[in-house]
Amino acid sequence: MLEIAALSASYGAVTALTDVTLSVVRGEIVSLLGSNGAGKSTLLGCATHSVPARMTGSIRFEGSEISGQSTDAIIARGITLVPEGRQLFAELTVEENLRMGAYGFERGRHWRTDLERVYRLFPRLVERRRQVAATLSGGEQQMVAIGRALMARPKLLLLDEPSLGLAPLLVKDIFRLIETINKDGITVLLVEQNARQALRIAKRAYVMEKGRITVSGPAERLMEEHNVVEAYLGEA
Repeated sequence: MLEIAALSASYGAVTALTDVTLSVVRGEIVSLLGSNGAGKSTLLGCATHSVPARMTGSIRFEGSEISGQSTDAIIARGITLVPEGRQLFAELTVEENLRMGAYGFERGRHWRTDLERVYRLFPRLVERRRQVAATLSGGEQQMVAIGRALMARPKLLLLDEPSLGLAPLLVKDIFRLIETINKDGITVLLVEQNARQALRIAKRAYVMEKGRITVSGPAERLMEEHNVVEAYLGEA
């Protein structure tokens, strides 16, 4: 579904990615792990053409090259990004933020149906629908961010640190919701610092260090590998 080959990216003289190759098969949850500054967010930004990096290499989605396309065109093809930090429209209501996810796209004409689907997935947002986004809790804001991305009817959902800053109980809720979204037919590429949770729900995983893929394989096997556990799960 998504095939990234020999991707390198830089911001001026600073190299962020070097010769990165990875793939995501339709129907999978794939986790991308690594420390802060490893290049994970840059990779997602390159896939959606939403970062000002200079790129070389290939990014193909459903067999077509997308690396030179605009962000709008990539979203229209079926890839949406839930960015790190949520990046909501703080002064808009929950419902206005959600509707922005469908804005400007042909499939946006189904926004009422899609909105009800999001509310079924996140029932807590129903009672918050008229509330300004800036006044929501961190967990509620993350629900809005994911819901906004779902309003664009993605085939592939890119999630950048969805559990960041959330309480442990909310983290569990978010990961359960990611599994539900995947079971509903949406493929997921998940960037996540909570490596144990990310590996638990993923089929496959990649580990990035200093802009390079250093380890990859089935998530279950990576969970058992001593060096991965020591480096990214905080255990010896």
